[in-house]
Amino acid sequence: MLLSVQLGSIRFPNPVFVASGTFGYIKEMASLIDVSRLGGVIPKTITVSPRPGNKPPRTVETTAGLLNAIGLDNDGLDEFLNHKIPYLKNLKCPVIVSVAAKKPEECRILGETLSACDGITAIELNVSCPNVSGGVDYGTDPILCEKLVSEFRKWSRIPFSVKLSPNVTNIAEIARAAEAGGADMISAINTCYGLSVDWRRRKSRIGNGYAGFSGPAVKPIALRCVHQIYKAVKLPIIGIGGIASVDDVMEFMVAGASAVQIGTANFYRPDITIQIIDQLPHVMEQEGINDLSEIIGTLQL
Repeated sequence: MLLSVQLGSIRFPNPVFVASGTFGYIKEMASLIDVSRLGGVIPKTITVSPRPGNKPPRTVETTAGLLNAIGLDNDGLDEFLNHKIPYLKNLKCPVIVSVAAKKPEECRILGETLSACDGITAIELNVSCPNVSGGVDYGTDPILCEKLVSEFRKWSRIPFSVKLSPNVTNIAEIARAAEAGGADMISAINTCYGLSVDWRRRKSRIGNGYAGFSGPAVKPIALRCVHQIYKAVKLPIIGIGGIASVDDVMEFMVAGASAVQIGTANFYRPDITIQIIDQLPHVMEQEGINDLSEIIGTLQL
């Protein structure tokens, strides 16, 4: 049985990745799982300049998911190159670096610099963070999205995915804009806008007010978005949103994803990715599937 999956020009060993922001810079989790077995890793999003992030509290657990407003807290590109890349480039699994550009001019810095780094398989361009000022502008306006993706395409010499927001009226339209701009892949979805209220204090439980909502409750939204994107573009899709079991993975692939990212589940079951990878061959054998590509986009509505 073939577990490897093809996304554009890249063949990944299996379709189970870890999502950005849920696995640190990977080194922090290496004592808990065998990272080399993962289909791919996406470290925490980096920006050109350091960002302090949002004021606390930054996370709050809800009945069916997690709210977070981290605010792309990171030490910037130079720190990433000097202190994170030396470790990441020696990992025995594909590394996809997540980046966020505040303006088109930053695309050149990020695209050129990361393309020249050894050990980076691909880039994920985050145009959909709901927790920073202007963070979703490029992910909610198709004209702005195409413009930013086109600019990034000029400077990136390695494949890149565009991470889309569910907080739009028509996600297929945004996906088409990313495709027109030259993206190699689509990642969907980022978190949904949410709010947790402490009614006694008349305040949000998150310091930033609104926050990004992830976890089991968003899976139906994510599946719908993946399927709509699959019907709208020819690019491979990486599905994200509420994935916590091998059945979840198969659902996303049937809906149109070629691979998936596991995020929130890592916080309460750090080894969930390995468990799912171990279970995939058994599910494939039960269903008579020899190659995972056989089921991608086979959903019938």
